[in-house]
Amino acid sequence: MNAVEQAIRSRQSIRSFLPDPVPPAIIRRILEAATCAPSGSNIQPWQVHVLTGKRRDALSQALLNAHRAKEPERRGYQYYPAEWREPYLQRRRETGWGLYQWLGIGKGDREAADEQRGHNYAFFGAPCVMMFTIDDDMGTGSWLDYGMFLQNIMVMARGLGLDTCPQAALANYPDIVREHLGLSDNQVVICGISIGYRDPDALVNRYRPSRVEVDSFTVFHDD
Repeated sequence: MNAVEQAIRSRQSIRSFLPDPVPPAIIRRILEAATCAPSGSNIQPWQVHVLTGKRRDALSQALLNAHRAKEPERRGYQYYPAEWREPYLQRRRETGWGLYQWLGIGKGDREAADEQRGHNYAFFGAPCVMMFTIDDDMGTGSWLDYGMFLQNIMVMARGLGLDTCPQAALANYPDIVREHLGLSDNQVVICGISIGYRDPDALVNRYRPSRVEVDSFTVFHDD
């Protein structure tokens, strides 16, 4: 297995990080590599905010406060389908219930499940979080481009011995993010990525959701 494949296959959403700081030069190196992602007409629509230290802590506390107060989520775009159907509903349930069962959280235990969701806003203990925004007049193609940029960040991080957790939940309270980052109203908060060194002893980091087989989503057209 070559280094690229190893980085891709070892990437997973880490939900418990060590507090060890990530050197700024490493963060910059990751972002520089990520800019090699393709984008339509090379417009490169990504805009990134890197938070560490007190700025990271302040945003985390504000998001946690909103979550604990059960403030309505106001994500600036629709991430999931309006109506769930198979096979996507089953996959979603498998992942969500699978994680909770792995952690010993039973079905119907809303308090424990809510506490686990709240760890998103503490960035799972990661010392660094990246927040991603895009101009609100960009088209669907630019969002596709953005996905490739985000994947580059996560794969590059793995290549350097780091781990990540991409989090759409960090866009649930965009007004709070705008206030803390000084963003204009025309910026759509897409998501965040927590980045750092995984806690090797954390039970949650040993959970791996299943992946569908290639033949279930691919048709090979051949004479």
